[in-house]
Amino acid sequence: MAQIILSGAVAFLVAIFLTPVLIRRFSAEGLGQEIRAEGPASHMRKRGTPTMGGIAIIAGIVAGYIVGNLAGWFTGKDGFTASGLIVMFLTLAMGALGFADDYIKLWKGRNLGLNKTAKLVGQFAAALIFGWLILRFSNDAGLTPGSTRLSFLRDIDAFDLRIGGGILGTIVFFFFIYIVVSAWSNAVNLTDGLDGLAAGTTAMVMGAYSIITFWQFRYPCAPGQTGGCYEVRDPLSLAIIAAAGLGACLGFLWWNCAPAKIFMGDTGSLALGGLVAGLSVVSRTELLMVVIGALFVIEAASVVIQVAVFKTRGKRFFRMAPFHHHFENGGWAETTVVLRFWLLSAMAIMAGMALFYSEWLATSS
Repeated sequence: MAQIILSGAVAFLVAIFLTPVLIRRFSAEGLGQEIRAEGPASHMRKRGTPTMGGIAIIAGIVAGYIVGNLAGWFTGKDGFTASGLIVMFLTLAMGALGFADDYIKLWKGRNLGLNKTAKLVGQFAAALIFGWLILRFSNDAGLTPGSTRLSFLRDIDAFDLRIGGGILGTIVFFFFIYIVVSAWSNAVNLTDGLDGLAAGTTAMVMGAYSIITFWQFRYPCAPGQTGGCYEVRDPLSLAIIAAAGLGACLGFLWWNCAPAKIFMGDTGSLALGGLVAGLSVVSRTELLMVVIGALFVIEAASVVIQVAVFKTRGKRFFRMAPFHHHFENGGWAETTVVLRFWLLSAMAIMAGMALFYSEWLATSS
């Protein structure tokens, strides 16, 4: 528990003190956000606000992860593990992709960065490496960081993504991992459209996963045990990462809440999306994350619905997508949208936590 708290505290301090440094530096160099011309009119006042604040979030996560694991290493407890390092790889890989996107936007002074093909290739490469890594590095109990089975509250034995094995089974598994990585990274990216919305929502999700992975650490499966336990490799390391994500998001939110002094940019949103995806896969809770991260799912779904309806019927289903802009264009104040969406996210997280705990009670009795 001390490692988890320390990780979150260090991440918070790094993010909250590094962010104003970035604000001053980027403001002096004129590295400001370009605003979509078709966006809400009220957003035009945000033009020129420093962006790429995700650098502070990533720095906080890395610092919290390192300090938390070093504390365990020096006290004879779990230190750096395969699961933790693999999730950190995915987070940093997606953050690097977002950084490249932000850099191009700022260099060309427009709101479009990497083209769709470049993003697709970057996400595919990161997902491919991640999928390959999670099936290696088995521990003494034979557990690897990830598995080929679909998971809800734990692995579903009857649903192996590589059913039948062979080349086809391998392709299906890697395609699933790509869908998970690209879906979550894009969902968090789409949610990052209002001051504090993505940072606050991700902080709550990371708080939930700090508890979930710590619970998995407290109740590992002993040989022959099948109920009331979890077959997850290195859950303490995952809890340390989740706590670091929580602390970093809160530290950044101090400066990102309305009116935002800085935006996280794709650097932050893609990195956080990678963190969400990585934690869901390695903690064996991919489908549970859909419940806990329901707000991200709704935001992404709203864009899909908007595009599908417009292409088939020539009409807009929402006033504007993603979903938060629909309410903003309907007259809601930005802070009202953010606070109410936070409440929706909190309710979804409580539902997910209730499912997680009730299943543990049922299997442990």
